[in-house]
Amino acid sequence: MLAKRIIPCLDIKDGKVVKGVNFVGLKDVGDPIELAKEYDRQCADEVVFLDITATYENRDIIRDLIQRGANELSIPLCVGGGIRSVEDFRMILSSGADKVSVNSAAVKNPQLIKDASDEFGVQCVVLAVDAKARDDQSGWDVYVAGGRINTGLDLIEWVKKGEALGAGEILLTSMDADGTRDGFDIKMLKAVVEAVNIPVIASGGCGDKEDIAEVFEQTNCDAALAASLFHFGEATVDEVKDICAARHIPVRRNKQ
Repeated sequence: MLAKRIIPCLDIKDGKVVKGVNFVGLKDVGDPIELAKEYDRQCADEVVFLDITATYENRDIIRDLIQRGANELSIPLCVGGGIRSVEDFRMILSSGADKVSVNSAAVKNPQLIKDASDEFGVQCVVLAVDAKARDDQSGWDVYVAGGRINTGLDLIEWVKKGEALGAGEILLTSMDADGTRDGFDIKMLKAVVEAVNIPVIASGGCGDKEDIAEVFEQTNCDAALAASLFHFGEATVDEVKDICAARHIPVRRNKQ
């Protein structure tokens, strides 16, 4: 069995890391590079930089952060936020990132997934999906624009289409769970993992170390992403991996 990945996520606004609840109430929690370097020291498997208010005007900020991150980190770096074109993929990858996460633009233009995977390889293309349960509990709808707009797309149909177009991974965020710290959305994760044959990263709702172990025990997701747990010093990546290993969940262990 492949080792499960632990991935700290850094939501970035105007060059600083922020964190909120249900996509609102953002608080400044530090410098992206310094936080990422600390997670690298803690044996994180990779790190995500998510530019949550990306515009063309602040592209220079995120480009600088990617270049600094690529120079100072030994772990893979995934970057998302405001990706609209193959040129955006090229800029981010040429700046030193290993993967690019695309969300809203892929919904608007699904061909972008295929074009990017054809040019850069499926390993570089991460389809990020923000989803929320329907009121009647009949399934989940896909949201875009930072969780502000319901597209009406069915989650399961969308992830299957994304895989067919060439996405190499699904980064799945439950909007119902995001920031609540009540645990991952197991029901949603199970449904998506069963629907696709590519890796699925669990995101949204992690409140403690046990939540990460439990998501691996209860679903076949390949990775777990967390923010608050790590940003506020409540747990280290090493501590999470210790718990996973004790529960016979395969993880990459501490650097020697």
